[in-house]
Amino acid sequence: MKVQPSAITGPRARTLGIDFPGTPGAWNAITDVAGVEVGYSTIISGAGKLVRGVGPIRTGVTAILPRAREGIPCFAGCSSFNGNGEMTGTLWIEETGELHTPITISNTHSCGTCRDATLRWIVDTDYGGSQPWGLPVAAETYDGELNDINGFHVTNQHVFDALNSAASGPIALGSVGGGTGMCTYEFKAGSGSSSRLIDIAGSRYTVATFVQSNFGLRDELMVSGVAVGKELKGGEFRSKGSGSVIAVVATDAPLMPHQLKRLARRVPIGLARTGTIGHHSSGDIFLAFSTANKNALNNERQVLRSIQYLSEDQLDPLFHGVAQTVEEAVIDSMIVNNTMTGANDLTVRALPQEQLLTLLKKQGRLRES
Repeated sequence: MKVQPSAITGPRARTLGIDFPGTPGAWNAITDVAGVEVGYSTIISGAGKLVRGVGPIRTGVTAILPRAREGIPCFAGCSSFNGNGEMTGTLWIEETGELHTPITISNTHSCGTCRDATLRWIVDTDYGGSQPWGLPVAAETYDGELNDINGFHVTNQHVFDALNSAASGPIALGSVGGGTGMCTYEFKAGSGSSSRLIDIAGSRYTVATFVQSNFGLRDELMVSGVAVGKELKGGEFRSKGSGSVIAVVATDAPLMPHQLKRLARRVPIGLARTGTIGHHSSGDIFLAFSTANKNALNNERQVLRSIQYLSEDQLDPLFHGVAQTVEEAVIDSMIVNNTMTGANDLTVRALPQEQLLTLLKKQGRLRES
């Protein structure tokens, strides 16, 4: 098993005493679901005035491999909360209930590059037994405030690097991969992830979420139920609630495609706990997949297939897990981060941790050490 070389840099929200419900897995990340791997390619270059095609560059690519490099499909479902965004390949997932490819996430104007480069990588690496066609899943959020997005700096090689570096274990958060140039509630944000251990009828499952977080206005921000954004003023730069969020939910619980769609539909509950309303110009698109039922999906020539799946009345704990992991992943995308200056010298502040902790302590929302 390859281990992600870029470990988490800086304390996470839980380390600081910010409390979230539920029990996380070993890495508190999407990689806690066995077989799921994450890789990044991060591009940071230049400073000062924006010159199209030159920079400054603050972008990258995130790759998520659902079953490592096995290429065996997963049952999957998808959902859109607000559709000002893109996630390719979802029509086929809606049609068949299966995810056949890796998932890549980047900036809006590099979504097509990620889609096409992933297809080339699938062919070149014999992923999935070199199937003769593919409809890769590529998603995006807009980083044009900090990045020369119209310079089209993401290349095939950056996508290959993200896919080839994908590994299990602890993953980097914040300004890495596709999240490099992203901002949330007008603080520096980007990549976030969290997991929960769920007990259902005597069996333990994991549900986890990865987000590329890039949405919201400062006044909306809430942490642990406290409206902190109204108190953390300074450095606001958005005139309206622009941006987007992509969420990828993974689980090892045995679920049917329609049940995975139900999980994807619970993502907005976690987002709402951080304060957002789902603005008109935000692309909020979600995908959920299950790594269970591998034997039923590893041979497309099988005519009759046997699968296991949880009954509908057992799904509530997983719904809780989705909401909890989305909330924590979004907050961690800001907590594990630093102030960044990008195009035209725009500086986006990191979430001020000491001020945040003071506000939460006043409301009794910090965990007792």
